[in-house]
Amino acid sequence: MEAAAGGRREAALGGLAVLPDEVLCAVVDLLPPADIGRLACVSSVMYILCNEEPLWMSKCLSIGGPLEYKGSWKKTTLSRLGLCSENDENLQKPRQFDDDLLLNQFRSQYDGKGPVLLTKLAETWPARTKWTVQQLTKDFGEVPFRISQRSPQKITMKLKDYVSYMQLQHDEDPLYIFDDKFGESAPALLEDYSIPHLFQEEFFDILDYDQRPAFRWLIIGPERSGASWHVDPGLTSAWNTLLCGRKRWALYPPGRVPGGVTVHVNDEDGDVDIETPTSLQWWLDIYPHLPEHEKPLEFTQLPGETIFVPSGWWHCVLNLETTVAVTQNFVNQSNFQHVCLDMAPGHRHKGVCRAGLLAVPGNSVKDNENHPSVPMSGWNHPDMSRKEKRFKGSESLSTSNSINHCSAFEFSGVQESLENQEFSYDIGFLSQFLEKERDHYSSIWSPTNSLGQREAREWLRRLWFLKPELRELVWKGACLAINVDKWYSCLEEICACHNLPLPTEDEKLPVGTGSNPVFIVSGNVIKIYAEGGLAYSVHGLGTELEFYDLLQKSGSPLINHIPEIIASGFLEYEDDIYRTVPWDGKGMPDVLVKHYPLEVSYANSCFPLGLWSKQRFGTSSSPDVSNRPIWPYMVTRKCKGDIFARIRDVLSKTDILPLASSLGVQMRNIHLLPLPHMEHVPKSGNSDVKDCDDAAVLPEWQQLVSTLNRRMKNVKKHLANWGNSVPQALIEKAEGYLPPNMDFLIKFVKDDGDLVHLLPSWIHSDIMDDNILIEGITESSSFSNSKGSYEADPEKMNAIHIIDFSDLSIGDPLCDIIPLHLDVFRGDTDLLREFLRSYQLPLLRGQANTDIYKSVKNSKFSRASYRAMCYCMLHEDNVLAAIFSLWKELRAATSWEDIENLVWGELNRYQESCTP
Repeated sequence: MEAAAGGRREAALGGLAVLPDEVLCAVVDLLPPADIGRLACVSSVMYILCNEEPLWMSKCLSIGGPLEYKGSWKKTTLSRLGLCSENDENLQKPRQFDDDLLLNQFRSQYDGKGPVLLTKLAETWPARTKWTVQQLTKDFGEVPFRISQRSPQKITMKLKDYVSYMQLQHDEDPLYIFDDKFGESAPALLEDYSIPHLFQEEFFDILDYDQRPAFRWLIIGPERSGASWHVDPGLTSAWNTLLCGRKRWALYPPGRVPGGVTVHVNDEDGDVDIETPTSLQWWLDIYPHLPEHEKPLEFTQLPGETIFVPSGWWHCVLNLETTVAVTQNFVNQSNFQHVCLDMAPGHRHKGVCRAGLLAVPGNSVKDNENHPSVPMSGWNHPDMSRKEKRFKGSESLSTSNSINHCSAFEFSGVQESLENQEFSYDIGFLSQFLEKERDHYSSIWSPTNSLGQREAREWLRRLWFLKPELRELVWKGACLAINVDKWYSCLEEICACHNLPLPTEDEKLPVGTGSNPVFIVSGNVIKIYAEGGLAYSVHGLGTELEFYDLLQKSGSPLINHIPEIIASGFLEYEDDIYRTVPWDGKGMPDVLVKHYPLEVSYANSCFPLGLWSKQRFGTSSSPDVSNRPIWPYMVTRKCKGDIFARIRDVLSKTDILPLASSLGVQMRNIHLLPLPHMEHVPKSGNSDVKDCDDAAVLPEWQQLVSTLNRRMKNVKKHLANWGNSVPQALIEKAEGYLPPNMDFLIKFVKDDGDLVHLLPSWIHSDIMDDNILIEGITESSSFSNSKGSYEADPEKMNAIHIIDFSDLSIGDPLCDIIPLHLDVFRGDTDLLREFLRSYQLPLLRGQANTDIYKSVKNSKFSRASYRAMCYCMLHEDNVLAAIFSLWKELRAATSWEDIENLVWGELNRYQESCTP
């Protein structure tokens, strides 16, 4: 007992701490049952001493007479003495129903309003008899299952080994199986249960299985194990059915942080982290000290019972004995808007959803309604080491933040108690805490979101088309998650300005998964540049317009494989109206002049916000827009064909080979396009170029070299930012693998001492499977975003279009081959080889290609595979995650050279074949 209580014993027992446990147990044994029950409430250690089953077994058997076991010796004793009635038990349980509860009744009276305990939903499941520990071990003993523990590492154990652990362990906080992939590792288990009729509406099932977030778990655990306090991910709702054993539940309504729990909210991306004691620790250390009116809703779940936990409810679960359960989270009409709200970027609304009015400075909703932009100074805490807000559940909470228990805990009483408080879980109340100044399309979303930004847009669009009867609801959710109402207003103004047809009902939502809102209206593609703020987006449009102009002037055949520009310009929002200002990229538009000062040499150039201005200003300038939102836009003709990302999984490798070949031709055309006149190339003065030590680096390379050198100086931190994507052993070896200066990759010294430079090329920078359109595909599906039936025509597969040139830059052509190989070809060397066969350009290009190859062919810096690997390691995106995902065996690699040779070795063979 002393070991179990640990450091709590002395504080919990006071003067009695001098007595050994044996003496205390003897004293407790002398007391009558009623006094033992009262003594259990004194402290956590007394709670342990007074709840030992042998103690209560002895008390029960001393009574004599007929015996009816009630599930535990304590409960049996109290029942025999008339100290625990059935009515008393009901006071501590949520509303309970048999399986005749109708769906309409459930939705109208209970869904989203409070927990419900249902007693017979699983009566006909095979799992009711088959899911015992013994039978599961017999059927699935060799199957590994995922173990839940407080560690970022994923642990698995064979079921037979886990059962052995359960029988032998004496851990205070035991490991337990909490496996969201059990349907893959043991698919037969899915046949043993069915989703109850009350919970079959599921909006996430409109996504492909590999796209949807984790939603179902097999749970097996011994006594003392369990789930500590949490709100289910993404504000989803859940049902949990117990097949054997007993679980103790505690719940608080939304916004009520349990005592002993701290909610951390990162104010940069809204990431929410919960600091909480284990389930057992909470019941022992926190629960006994709670005043009666601050205790949670609590009950014991028995085999065959299903608990429904609505969106946003805090809950904590403790296994009282070995249990087996299955649970699923879901999105339906009741919680859909809450799930969309949780996706939206920002931290204020996420804090309010979980911590209630603790997350609001001054705790006044009235003030907040009058001043939606709540000052953040009141949120600071002296102990914060991160940019986060911290909300602690108090051990003595005020009445305004507590829930009143009522007779039988009927939902009418629960709802009434919430309505009498200032905090409300109503979506209208919660949405007022959204940070309106954040752009939901380009702001960073929380890594804990149930869906990423791209997946969320795809999800909303699928719902729009495949559930037309719910479009009003889907629109409301899209307004919360991606500000679709704002972008739709922009779209209407652009259409009116350029005499384009107004969007139909089917065309109201953005398409694609890119970082900018894109709409398709009557065969026209309308893109609004929102990513990265005004400086970034202005240069994106300016560079793209300059690129198109060069294509026309040079007569490049690429012009036939990119979209045709119809119009372009700026949207300005002022005095609650949108105004359109057309712009073709030439000259400085008046809408930007006073907000965007440029050097005279740039302002007077033909494309003042084109490529070289982007190189100079694009990453460092932040124009003052004086609270006047301005967004560039472009209208192009929609290209024929299907986006490769949507249909690639139905194509064979033979189908894709022609695509690889034609991509080689088009990338050759991009990389051969001449750069604009270099009169205004920045030679010095750019703050970003100060990291470029060698003045001999060509000016057009300085921006890239400076950026790579900055990342290289902090390469361990840079790689660690990707979490577990990169093995730690390789991170430690990164500095030794990279060159001392990144300009080693683009300039070489000849034998006579002269410098030979690589020449940069136009780089698409985002040549991935969602920016490639291919023809020669027919489909039977009525909606192009859902999986349908496809048939490929190999003879027409090489008719492709490349879209989205907003990330255009200059650099090493290898930088375009990286996303091609990893994303489009998925690491297939045959496809890469076919691409290179038609690409035909040398991978080292300078003023004299022959001199480069002859002078540096034995240098590792000239090795194409080495250069490509260096670019991967220092890429702004997590390219290495793709590599370790495609070649899982490389996680055991002992050197970067091993990775280089396997992933990029084909480039060296191609480079040697191109040697003059």
